[in-house]
Amino acid sequence: MIPGLDGLRAVAFLVLFGLHTDYLQFGWMGVQLFFVLSGYLITDILLRMKRNLPAKEYFLKFYGRRFFRIFPLYYFYIFLMLGITTWLISVSYKPNIMRVFADQIWYAIFYVYDFFSAYSGFVSSQFLTHLWSLSVEEQFYIFWPLLIFLVPEKSLKKLFLAGIIAGPIFRIALFLIHQFGFIPFRDPAALAMYPLPFSHVDAFAFGAYITRFSIPNARKQLTYLGFAIPVIGFATQYAATGSIEPISALGYPVTMPDGYQFIWAYTLLNYWFAVLIYCVIHEKKSFQFLEWSPLQYLGKISYGLYIYHFPIIWFAGRIRDLDVSEKIVPPLILLLSFLGTVAVASISYFVIEKPFLNLKDRFVSYSNKNN
Repeated sequence: MIPGLDGLRAVAFLVLFGLHTDYLQFGWMGVQLFFVLSGYLITDILLRMKRNLPAKEYFLKFYGRRFFRIFPLYYFYIFLMLGITTWLISVSYKPNIMRVFADQIWYAIFYVYDFFSAYSGFVSSQFLTHLWSLSVEEQFYIFWPLLIFLVPEKSLKKLFLAGIIAGPIFRIALFLIHQFGFIPFRDPAALAMYPLPFSHVDAFAFGAYITRFSIPNARKQLTYLGFAIPVIGFATQYAATGSIEPISALGYPVTMPDGYQFIWAYTLLNYWFAVLIYCVIHEKKSFQFLEWSPLQYLGKISYGLYIYHFPIIWFAGRIRDLDVSEKIVPPLILLLSFLGTVAVASISYFVIEKPFLNLKDRFVSYSNKNN
């Protein structure tokens, strides 16, 4: 693993955590960064495996390693929360919220929570809603290895560019489907499209592209886009709504409902993240801060951080049920939930994740250690 990439994972989680604690409205972009980074890491692994392994071992080792990496913590969390919510229902603590979890658990178990999240009957769950992105990733893991295996090396660039182009095309198609009411999607269209896997094809494709192909003047592009993206965002938002609130969204509020951003802006942001990852890989000296040991540690346990943070933030928020001054509630929630998430994710990493990672290396070993 390139050290800076673990640091990027940490940054992606931290900005997302900032969103869910109501401090950083652009924090949803952390998920996009995770998607682009996954596209890079998984494609690199697959291409190395394809070059060195026969077909049977290629699929067996890839899916075997994904199984040991993803499933143990994911299903442990689901059944842990099932136990917690069942107990809280039995003691009549916010039973309606707890029953939403029980009603939706099957969508999470079968990794289709992203599709359910786009459905008109969707109700947000304090313990499951964040799992939509893991459903998107798992669906990517199912289909992408087959495409990488079947497409010849000389045609990879065409495949990756096709994926990049397919992203906005899919979003246009989804928007039209929503407008004509062919499927009972949520309203507005931007909200329905956000969790669907088709909306994020270009994120994974951008990550895949930088595994084998260069980005010219990447450092300059990173800098220029870093200034241009918020300017474009604020200008679009103001033209569409006459406002640029909230400022902390940088012109791109969650689901990007204004000025058709939900169609074109994902591609813009995904490209910037691809350039960022490319720079971290190829210009390491400029990003040494990402190798800071606390960031490295948070990146190493980032899967657990993501899994646990959403419910821990909600439970920390129950301090509002106590006689606490509202002035100190937000920073107190931030502090309690961050410390709680890091503590739980750390314990979980050493007790659950690491033993299964050791089994992964024992039963489906492969020398590439990117993921």
